[in-house]
Amino acid sequence: MTNEKQEVPRGAPSDSHTHINPHVLAEGPGEKPSTTRASPTMSAFSTLLAIVAAACAAFVYAKSSSAVTGSSGAADIPPQAVVVDPRTFAVIGAHGTFRSSSFSEFFNPTQTNPPFFQVFDPAFLTILGPSASISEVASNADFAFAHEAPIYVPTLDQVFFASNDGGPLGRSDLDHNNQVEGISMADVEAAVKEAGAGASVNVTVTKFDLPETIQMTNGGTGPYHSNLLLINSGRGPLPPNIALVNPSPPHNATVLVDNYYGRQFNSLNDIKVHPSGNIFFTDVTYGFLNNFRPAPLMPNQVYRLDPRTLAVRVVATDFDKPNGIAFTQDGKTAYIADTGSTAGFMGNNQTAPATIYAFDVDARTQAFTNRRVFAYVDTGVPDGIQVDAGGNVYSGCGDGVHVWNDQGTLLGKFFIGTVSANMVFAGDGRLVILGETKVFVAHIAAKEISLSFPPE
Repeated sequence: MTNEKQEVPRGAPSDSHTHINPHVLAEGPGEKPSTTRASPTMSAFSTLLAIVAAACAAFVYAKSSSAVTGSSGAADIPPQAVVVDPRTFAVIGAHGTFRSSSFSEFFNPTQTNPPFFQVFDPAFLTILGPSASISEVASNADFAFAHEAPIYVPTLDQVFFASNDGGPLGRSDLDHNNQVEGISMADVEAAVKEAGAGASVNVTVTKFDLPETIQMTNGGTGPYHSNLLLINSGRGPLPPNIALVNPSPPHNATVLVDNYYGRQFNSLNDIKVHPSGNIFFTDVTYGFLNNFRPAPLMPNQVYRLDPRTLAVRVVATDFDKPNGIAFTQDGKTAYIADTGSTAGFMGNNQTAPATIYAFDVDARTQAFTNRRVFAYVDTGVPDGIQVDAGGNVYSGCGDGVHVWNDQGTLLGKFFIGTVSANMVFAGDGRLVILGETKVFVAHIAAKEISLSFPPE
């Protein structure tokens, strides 16, 4: 949960597979590229430079395309993909347009209308596959119904998620709880098939009535022993907690933990189950910063819950605002997103963290050790995190979902043109992306790491 507010830069539609204009890197709403008066000689020289730059960019694009597509050429690049080779924007130049905000200005140099795949590295095309598509499948412009806690339940073929808790368009605050809802993936597939890949559809979103113990759901994973494992931020004096919820009616809930040795958590945020079966979760002050929780009582930290003994211990600390969490398939590496640069009523601060950290998970204690920077995001903040079977790391950011390889190289983006707080694989080759007032589904080649426990 971050609840950052952004404006969506607009640009004229452009065809797929275009290269960038290295002199126009970012435009906010209604902005035009900056211009500078120059003498005729300088103007002619600038024109020549622009022609040379464009030719170089086209050459670089052509080389990168052939390198990733082989003899079949552009046919292996999905229709909704745009290749942006880093060599074409490494130098903007004194008279180019630079971005001044990571929150209100997006990096969309081709000015392509979302949703689309933004490709920075040929490896992203392997993740996508040649027939990848991305479609808007549900929307409500007046309600941020699709914020966090995505969980795919294979036996029901449903994706559950929660509305925005305390933020813009969330319809929730100190006096009102947020909602847990879901969509049928069978309905999604039928609607997309009828409309065609890439077309927008609007399937039914079903609201679920949960017990009063579930307040301000912000994270979730599972199925965990056939239940939804929800992490809830609490509301007012009602405590944050971790609970098991039946995905089927009557949606009965069992609270596993709601305190740390008698003190309430700040506002619990995100959760994952380690391959060992232990439950790891983050706690941060966003409930207070979004005016629905009291002032914090503890540092922002990462915890482990042993489900056998219900003992809780801290495994990592010294964050600004720890948020999303994920593990590699073998459980040896943990990823934590720090969304320190967005702070609710205190506003945004671009000089604070917007960073994913990687840790080793100690084989004996499961404490997080050997902290190192994995990635710093260019737009917004990294929120929820998922990892695919190839070890690639996905995070919801200010313009969509960003994807890095296991070395922290940004491969590409699922560019939706608005904030995405989280996403989840709904089986192999199907990624469900939450976009606050919209839900997107991408059909890709990547395979999931199943989040079910015990493993299926």
